[in-house]
Amino acid sequence: MTKKTAGIHHITAMVGHPQENADFYAGVLGLRLVKQTINFDDPGTYHLYFGDEAGKPGTIITFFPWPDAYQGRIGDGQVGVTSYVVPSGSMDFWEKRLEKHNVPFTKMERFGEQYLEFDDPHGLHLEIVERDEGERNTWEFGGVTSDVAIKGFGGATLLSGQPEKTADLLENIMGFEKIGQEGDFIRFRSSAEIGNRIDLKMTSIGRGQMGVGTVHHIAFRAENDEDQLEWQKHVAAGGYQVTPVQDRQYFNAIYFREHGEILFEIATDPPGFAHDEEILGEKLMLPKWYEPQRDKIEKVLAPFKIREL
Repeated sequence: MTKKTAGIHHITAMVGHPQENADFYAGVLGLRLVKQTINFDDPGTYHLYFGDEAGKPGTIITFFPWPDAYQGRIGDGQVGVTSYVVPSGSMDFWEKRLEKHNVPFTKMERFGEQYLEFDDPHGLHLEIVERDEGERNTWEFGGVTSDVAIKGFGGATLLSGQPEKTADLLENIMGFEKIGQEGDFIRFRSSAEIGNRIDLKMTSIGRGQMGVGTVHHIAFRAENDEDQLEWQKHVAAGGYQVTPVQDRQYFNAIYFREHGEILFEIATDPPGFAHDEEILGEKLMLPKWYEPQRDKIEKVLAPFKIREL
């Protein structure tokens, strides 16, 4: 019997200036800045986390902001679209809000659901869909109240260089259930209330190029450290090269690149984001091994603020 992930833990993308990033995800979309830290492999770069009030798995989108980096190209080997879920009956609010903030959008239908499709300021493809499932987000900011606030991820659309092999991985290694096919998309579902749908495009759009405006990786949930070690063995037994466990302070992570070239991560739900500060996202948090370099790091990082637009 295959293991089954609960669904998406987080999605990590590369973007431009941190102020533009914060203005869009907090100022326009109303998400909470859950954590501001650094890229542990590149301490001169922020790692910013936005999600619901508590920063629960399935709500967190994370960013590496590089103000002067080159623009990427979305294509095979990447997450093509990140989907957000909002409460039923709130789509009219979101249409008006995107219009208010001069964010162009289009309406489309997929698998019987209505979507608003739009891009963030740096070119990431996003969409909003209404669903009843999932807890309400109690975070309110900038005119986004809890009755309409983004609950978390609705899912993601994957673009694969070898979609048949990616489909096999999703179903037979990750434990998603195939629930439908429409045109050149196959839909998979997990057991979670949010972050539970993966749409896989079965035709190529050409290979993507990593850079600003592209997703770096998609992370799926492990219940705890023990479960993650089981995942490590399980994925390796499926023929994939899996990394050792990496300490990311707020979760532990393992990584592997699937046959369609998409970088997958499996991240633990605990310990979460609340263990090192009382008010989430209030200040720059550094791991202890970088704390002696705080003054140097803070001088390099571009300042930004969370502000109502």
